[in-house]
Order: sequence, then structure tokens, then C-alpha cells
Amino acid sequence: MNHDFPDAPDRTMTLERLIKAPRSAVWAAWLNPETLPLWWGPDGYTCQTKRIDLRTGGEWVFDMIGPDGTIYPNHHLYTEVRPEESIAYTLLWGENGPKHADSRVLLEEAEGATRVTMRMVFTTAAEYQEAKGFGAEALGQQTLGKLEHFILSR
Repeated sequence: MNHDFPDAPDRTMTLERLIKAPRSAVWAAWLNPETLPLWWGPDGYTCQTKRIDLRTGGEWVFDMIGPDGTIYPNHHLYTEVRPEESIAYTLLWGENGPKHADSRVLLEEAEGATRVTMRMVFTTAAEYQEAKGFGAEALGQQTLGKLEHFILSR
């Protein structure tokens, strides 16, 4: 993992998934403004994009809509995009809202597959505990599962 992230075990969540697809396919699904909103979010959630620009210095402003219709405003600020290697972004609660976390996604080749590692460093330990309390790890794994299903079904 890139070491420019703070070493903060009391507020860091790491998710991993091995996807049986080439790294180029994982990258293409993630860094395409047409496909990212199709799979992003836990099971039963959809995304409604307001603006999307997936590059270093770009952003994605969107609402994630829960199965019950609840709207969760999101704003991702892309701080570093390294083609087919990694994506770093800051998560805000809604457009230009308060910072929620910093995230880095690493894509590594692994014997014909791709290991996806997503590391989120929450703003505070309390926010991390709150995220764990509502099942953010399982929800994050569902999101990576939707990515895998999206890639393998194409």
C-alpha cells in the first residue's frame, strides 16, 4: 500500500477482493464515467451522478440511493490517479461537505487475477467506530462484489 497515508490503525478500514479478471478490465470498470455509477455502492443501492471527472484533480458528485429511497449525498475529490495502478480520493459528506475519509484503491496483478485493496482512513476514530457499527466493512465488500459481478458479466 502507498505509505503517504497516515498510519492510523484506530481509524483505518482495509477491504480486499481478488477478482478473476485482468487489471486492465478492473481499471476500465472503475475509471469509466459511464460504468462506475452502474456498480458503485452496496447491494440494492444505485447512484445518480451530478458531475463526474475521473482524473487527478477531478471529482465525482453523486447521490447514493438506498433500497428504501434514502438519499446519501457524496463527493469524491480525486487526489491521485495512476493508470491501472491506484486511485486516491477524499470522501466528503455531500458536495463540498465535511471530510469523511481519505481512500486509496490499489490494483495489483495476482496470477491472472487482480487484487483490489481499498484502504479508508476516517477523519476521526469515532467516525471509524460509527462506520464499523453500521456494517461499513460488509457494505464495502458488497460494493467490491458488485464490481466483480459487473466485470465478469461483460
